[in-house]
Amino acid sequence: MENKAHPEKELEKLDDLTSETTEAKSNEPTADQPIDPIKKIQDELAEAKDKYVRLYAEFDNYRRRSAKEKLEMIQSANEQLLTALLPVLDDFERGEKTFKDKNDKEAEGFFLIQNKFRKTLEQYDVKVMETVQGKDFNPDFHEAITQVPAPSEKLKGKIMDVVEKGYLLNDKVIRFAKVVVGS
Repeated sequence: MENKAHPEKELEKLDDLTSETTEAKSNEPTADQPIDPIKKIQDELAEAKDKYVRLYAEFDNYRRRSAKEKLEMIQSANEQLLTALLPVLDDFERGEKTFKDKNDKEAEGFFLIQNKFRKTLEQYDVKVMETVQGKDFNPDFHEAITQVPAPSEKLKGKIMDVVEKGYLLNDKVIRFAKVVVGS
């Protein structure tokens, strides 16, 4: 037996739907009803204010973002130059080891240039990374170039020797410290 709906119920549902749409349309002005000009202007003003506030906020976000990107670009340009100068600093340190007497007249010019170079790097916030033997190996700051057998259990996973110093620029690693790790 087929389940058929009663035609009266179908008509009631149709009447309900039509009355709901009529009520919704009665809130909107029609050609028959007069449009309130003040209400219309207020709605347009509110819409214009909303667009203005959104546009202003979007522009302010753009301005901040572009200033931040510009600053990052300048810092990254400095980073490349400063990273390229780090081997020169390494050479100064190797040269310093060749002088037996630091008060020697011949070494005076060398040390003046070395100190001036270090101060220049410090002005641009380049700092030597503190890497000490016996400290824990941290892959965020250190690059393990080799592993050697640790003389004791305490030194496993610790830095045994520093081959090349690491450097930070604005607390960001620009060169990892090259270390030997105990295993």
